[in-house]
Amino acid sequence: MILTYSWISAVSMTKTIRLDEFGGPEVLKWTEVVTGDPGLGEARVAHTAIGVNLIDTYFRSGLYPIELPSGLGSEAAGVVSAVGSGVDHVQVGDRVAYVTPPPLDGYSEERLLDAARLVKLPQGVEDETAAAMMLKGMTSWYLLHRSYPVQVGQWIVLYA
Repeated sequence: MILTYSWISAVSMTKTIRLDEFGGPEVLKWTEVVTGDPGLGEARVAHTAIGVNLIDTYFRSGLYPIELPSGLGSEAAGVVSAVGSGVDHVQVGDRVAYVTPPPLDGYSEERLLDAARLVKLPQGVEDETAAAMMLKGMTSWYLLHRSYPVQVGQWIVLYA
């Protein structure tokens, strides 16, 4: 007797950094996971650069609680490798960057995410720059436009 399973398709695997418990850097594990195909409104992005932020240590240590097991990394840049139905603002091959709230999976070779979070990168913006500026750029914009709308003639101090 021969059994066939029509529901079995090619499995897409990727390497990612995961944590199963909170703690120091020793809790980070380099592991292989199934990426899957994008669903409705999702895209799969192959990372070319990731942003590393102080907030990642807060998630890793448990200071900012996240559901475990989890990945780390909220911002990255890369190339769209697949899109799900309903996605029309990006297509396979587009260079993109993003910042996301949890679930975190930026520290990976490839990931699925809500395609609405993707921003196309113009020529002249390097992937490393885009991956490093998304979270900090959003924070700066929010502070300058929402927390305290800066007006012409006012002074501000920016520091890293």
